[in-house]
Amino acid sequence: MKLISEQNGIRRLRDLKDTFRESIASGYEHRAKDCLTCETPGACCLDAHFVNVRISRLESAAIKGVLDRLEPEHRALVDERIAKSIDQYSLTAGGSETYACPLFERGAGCLVHSEAKPAACITHACYENPADLPPDELLTDAEERIDALNKQVYSVAAPWLPLPLAIRKPQ
Repeated sequence: MKLISEQNGIRRLRDLKDTFRESIASGYEHRAKDCLTCETPGACCLDAHFVNVRISRLESAAIKGVLDRLEPEHRALVDERIAKSIDQYSLTAGGSETYACPLFERGAGCLVHSEAKPAACITHACYENPADLPPDELLTDAEERIDALNKQVYSVAAPWLPLPLAIRKPQ
């Protein structure tokens, strides 16, 4: 297998996720409540009993790229939330812990929404009827394609980690 650069991988990841997002939006989101009209914006992202998003190494690199463009003071606040999430929810690489997403800010929304939103988050919306939810196979297929892209970039399969662990700054 021919390896590709991380930047090329991030570009391909963005294309893959754009296609995935379009599929979810056209096939399913019209049946969900619009986030812009939600009475409790961000409640799902900040629900520490609900969020359990795991991301790949390449998704982590894409998110870090977005966060690196924040103003230093803002980035420091985000880094504090990331560290607090890891400690507060005792997040571990192999665990199944849930947590409040440190990338959601009230009044601003998801900091990486347009450029690096995790695949699991793309499938999420407020569906009243469980039958309207996107089938799990769609996310599984997208995550398999993301994993294959990770292997093209890093030459090995890397574990999918809880988002805060994956994006934390090295100690």
